[in-house]
Amino acid sequence: MRTALVTGASSGIGAEIARRLDSLGFNVIITARRADRLEALASELKNKTTIITADLSDREECYRLYGEVKDMGVSVVVNNAGFGLLGNFDDTDLERELSMLDVNCAAVHIFSKLFIRDFIRRDRGYILNVGSSAGLMPGGPLMASYYASKAYVVSLTQSIAEELRARGSKASISVLCPGPVETEFNDVANCSFAIKGISAEFCAEYALKGLFARRTVIVPSAGMKLTAAAVRVAPRNIVLRTARTMQSKKIKDRV
Repeated sequence: MRTALVTGASSGIGAEIARRLDSLGFNVIITARRADRLEALASELKNKTTIITADLSDREECYRLYGEVKDMGVSVVVNNAGFGLLGNFDDTDLERELSMLDVNCAAVHIFSKLFIRDFIRRDRGYILNVGSSAGLMPGGPLMASYYASKAYVVSLTQSIAEELRARGSKASISVLCPGPVETEFNDVANCSFAIKGISAEFCAEYALKGLFARRTVIVPSAGMKLTAAAVRVAPRNIVLRTARTMQSKKIKDRV
């Protein structure tokens, strides 16, 4: 039986990817901070499910998690854990931002490094890093740290993918870059999107199809693909100003 690890599996994209992997016949290891959410998800799944609670903003917790699963035959790793933060850079809380960077960047880096070594040695295995359309943009005023973190994920994944291609490895790594998705992300980031998002179910299904097809960058909507293409040719200052205008519309009434 194949085994997959999904981080940030307590809700949203992570939970839907776990459900989809279960339906494809995988045993699933699900991890997040909220044990009750993981237990509720596990009760829905048909195959063997392992619950490991962990706070991936703590690097020691990342190493602990890897140590617990490294001998469980994991062949698919989904680095989904992450969150956002909205506001002017000088106003947002520094400790909260650093925690976000630990989850969005450091945890992804650690698991990508440790598992890709295993997968290269076995000459098989898939890693899916959950990025964002934000990572395809030159920046995101009012969400500066979040956009920067996702750009890191995209760049890291593309670089590793090229290294794997050059050495002829059958190990594979991909990055998922969705636009707005209907999840709890908005509440955590304290924002609302001006455009309608895709469902987490559709995003998960599209992501796994792209992963197993070995596509390096997976963008699950035609509109977002067009936007990403337009950004590549548009003047950077125009893109940044447009992004700031759009981000300003996300801010909720915080009174």
